[in-house]
Amino acid sequence: MTPTPTLVARDWAEIQERMLVPLYEAVYDRLEVGPGDRLLGLGCGAGLPLLLAAGRGALTTGVEADPARRALARERLLEVVAAAPAPRVPYDVLLAFSPRPGDFAAALPAVRRGGAVVLADWGPAERCTVPEVLGGGPVPRDLDAMVSGAGLVPDGSGRVFCPFGYADVDSAVRGLLSTGLYQSADPALAEKELAEALHPYERGDGAVWLPNIFRYVIARVA
Repeated sequence: MTPTPTLVARDWAEIQERMLVPLYEAVYDRLEVGPGDRLLGLGCGAGLPLLLAAGRGALTTGVEADPARRALARERLLEVVAAAPAPRVPYDVLLAFSPRPGDFAAALPAVRRGGAVVLADWGPAERCTVPEVLGGGPVPRDLDAMVSGAGLVPDGSGRVFCPFGYADVDSAVRGLLSTGLYQSADPALAEKELAEALHPYERGDGAVWLPNIFRYVIARVA
């Protein structure tokens, strides 16, 4: 049976999105995100990056195209919209993980002059196990080229270790499928193929451990 969009979104919220917490925390620490900061999260999913920023006192808004993930974020009482807003007060920080160029360009005008723009994506393929499990993808975007093409001023970069850890193969399959990175017309075949690809990363207790490095760049609006 094909999982519904709502079930896939819940797998993202309950299993997968927490894998990126080290990345979000590293960025927020570096920018010293805190009370009074206004943050716009592009592609915020079910809203975890917004919750982490709000926990530091920031005022947050998210942009998420997927209606099922957007609904889950709103269940968390977060402000999440389908397209980049035109705010009365510009944002101090724009956070975008693996953004589509069009969405990124649409969100930039919402950031104040001097505000921080953070782009993040997968690190080198040889430092990530997930691309091997998925059969070659995902391919990381050229973040530096995106910064240059948008006319932003580079202001540093970093790498963060984000291991994907799961209680068992079933959880790993559900979590990875919720990312949308593994495409297959046959859901049952996709689950079978992923389960087989995960066996080399299965530990003695049944847990699955997939080490990954993610990269982020920080730029400023001129």
